[in-house]
Amino acid sequence: MSQQAHHRTLSGTIPSMETSHEALTEDTIIIVLGASGDLAKKKTYPALFGLYRQGLLPKGVKIVGYARTKMDDAEYHKRITSYLKNIDSDEDKAALEEFKKLSSYVAGGYEDDASFQNLNKSLEAIESTYESGVAHRLFYLALPPSVFIPVAHHLKVNNYSRRGINRIIVEKPFGKDLQSCRELLGALKENWTEDETFRIDHYLGKEMVKNILVLRFANVAMGAAWDKNSISNVQITFKEPFGTEGRGGYFDEFGIIRDILQNHLLQVLSVLTMERPVSFSAEDIRDEKVKVLRAIPPIEASETLLGQYVAANGKPGYLDDDTVPHNSVCPTFAATTLWIHNPRWEGVPFILKAGKALNEAKVEVRIQFKDVTQGIFKDISRNELVLRIQPSEAVYLKLNAKTPGLKTRALPTEMDLTYKRRFADSKIPEAYEALILDALKGDHSNFVRDDELDVAWKIFTPILHWIEGKNGPAPKPVGYPYGSRGPKELDAFVEKYGYKRSDAAYAWPVTSLSSL
Repeated sequence: MSQQAHHRTLSGTIPSMETSHEALTEDTIIIVLGASGDLAKKKTYPALFGLYRQGLLPKGVKIVGYARTKMDDAEYHKRITSYLKNIDSDEDKAALEEFKKLSSYVAGGYEDDASFQNLNKSLEAIESTYESGVAHRLFYLALPPSVFIPVAHHLKVNNYSRRGINRIIVEKPFGKDLQSCRELLGALKENWTEDETFRIDHYLGKEMVKNILVLRFANVAMGAAWDKNSISNVQITFKEPFGTEGRGGYFDEFGIIRDILQNHLLQVLSVLTMERPVSFSAEDIRDEKVKVLRAIPPIEASETLLGQYVAANGKPGYLDDDTVPHNSVCPTFAATTLWIHNPRWEGVPFILKAGKALNEAKVEVRIQFKDVTQGIFKDISRNELVLRIQPSEAVYLKLNAKTPGLKTRALPTEMDLTYKRRFADSKIPEAYEALILDALKGDHSNFVRDDELDVAWKIFTPILHWIEGKNGPAPKPVGYPYGSRGPKELDAFVEKYGYKRSDAAYAWPVTSLSSL
């Protein structure tokens, strides 16, 4: 047993098994902490059922829900199945009944040993039926970050299996700034090793984000143009068509930058810009992501645009939400520009944009290439490569082509890879399905490493402190109407960094499909 596989806690030295590459294929209990919460109901349990229906969970798996809420098995089963979709066939209905049978519930607190000892009795009762003598446990913390530390500690002291592999999945947010992140990571490491810890950023489980590595490194044509010599600017955009909808209290504490830019969009950026890894192994990939993030300096206030939605189109403004402080200056929209100081990307602006209460639901990467050499063509549209992460996954490359006819005139058109058409018979897995399966396999490739988090917070902490008025007056975000594209200042902001808007006559045909 390696030296890393021993961890000390207040209860003494507990041996642990090396878990890097060993898959949990049988005799495993998945414990969902926070089982009564929205995250568990909307994401965790649907993902677990999806994996179960496909036969991808460990043989003989059991799922145990744990939360403060007192409820019987009937109520528990009703809650965990309330967001399941496409249960139409007799086969699916039978699978659902089987899924209920392997799922049980234990009520208890998050800060006392007695509650976790009671949970352990239930786990040991299940494990007493195992014939292999091995008992693996996967703990999923679908919990608010305020209880991460006590729960992680109590799990290690009271619920750590002595007869198998233990793993813990932790959801974002991982702190609120660099200092709080380091405190959280340090506290978790007192009980759980990096090897046992799986930090979820669900964007790393999305099909199109995972596809970036293949597009970049499996295509010579793509790789040849993937640098400052060909690319003018890059925009990574997240848009939601709804506001806080009565949940402004939580949002006001974190804001759009912590909620979206610092984790989801920065993860996309790191995969988009990292150098080719030596292999697809977890550490080789994560090493390259950390290298490129270390080349990004902290964000400047002068390169940031902040907005807050106001009432329009019959919808209330952010400050009209009763759960939001009446004088809040929390941004619900942010656009900020990052620079990567390395030989590949020096001088290329990466514009991260995210907002609530906008005109559509969309997450995409837009890479705009430089102008063609002037001469035979003038005022011609730029090439653009667009990766649409959601909805309706797609890749399209905007090119200039000759219009049919006797005249020679270039018109922007596209090479289109829309997944629903090209891969019509393929099921695109949900991000949480992919990530839970990775955790069961012991594959850290699509999870966030501790040093990666540290570097990410170094980039964003100064701008967050500026927004919160820790170094002077807090900036007041500009207003933008509910249902708009965002602040009217946005066009000038992106044009400042070299972005040229396409000919107004151009429209990608797929955007008109009802599937979007």
